[in-house]
Amino acid sequence: MWNLKGQTAVITGGTKGIGKATVLEFLELGAEVLFTARSGEDIIKLEDELLAKGYKVKGMVADVTIPEDRQKILSYVENNWKALTILVNNAGTNIRKKAVEYSEEEYRKVLEINMFSPFALSRHLYPQLKKAHRAKVINIASSAATQDVSSGTPYAMSKAALLQQTRSLAVEWAEENIRVNAVSPWYTHTPLTDSVLSQKDRMRNILDRTPLNRVAQPEEMAAVIAFLAMDKSSYITGQNIVVDGGMSVKAL
Repeated sequence: MWNLKGQTAVITGGTKGIGKATVLEFLELGAEVLFTARSGEDIIKLEDELLAKGYKVKGMVADVTIPEDRQKILSYVENNWKALTILVNNAGTNIRKKAVEYSEEEYRKVLEINMFSPFALSRHLYPQLKKAHRAKVINIASSAATQDVSSGTPYAMSKAALLQQTRSLAVEWAEENIRVNAVSPWYTHTPLTDSVLSQKDRMRNILDRTPLNRVAQPEEMAAVIAFLAMDKSSYITGQNIVVDGGMSVKAL
């Protein structure tokens, strides 16, 4: 049971950072994976690399905010798999500004990608998850969902909403044996955080706040996501697993 053999997985935002690490982790554990991203160049590069290693994998150019692209994902699942056993809602974005400096277009973009899209895609793929009889949905939230980490208010709002989405769907879909959980990373080395981690003062503050005195690697998040995708975690649902190096428990 410490593997994902026989599992089928959709992973959004799968070409960089935590998403890419999760794609690799799932494939190494035996899953068959469809990963998505908005960049065709990134998709082709990673797909070629993984196919050359003999993995069962498909890359798809898809923007999860677009209904037609969500339909493309569903069509692939319907045409290639008997059911979908794992959905990882990883695609996300951020724009860091003071609250009054956002344009409406900017904050709506953050909310659309981080909050509305996971809900829309989960609903869209529900019939295929239901067919699996033991499916898992894993939402990638953030430490920003539960405390202020200077990430920008729209990002924090969107991730907090994603946690409540996780709890509510976990209860509603339990009768279908679909488990829904979230993973909340603290600062992790990814393209989304590079601009922050490259600031010496900001990095020092992050490390001072973190008992393990380092930021995470994407692979460390992927390992937790994989555990929630396994049948070994079969009695865990509606939970938010905080992976933060001890940051949230440090008072002084």
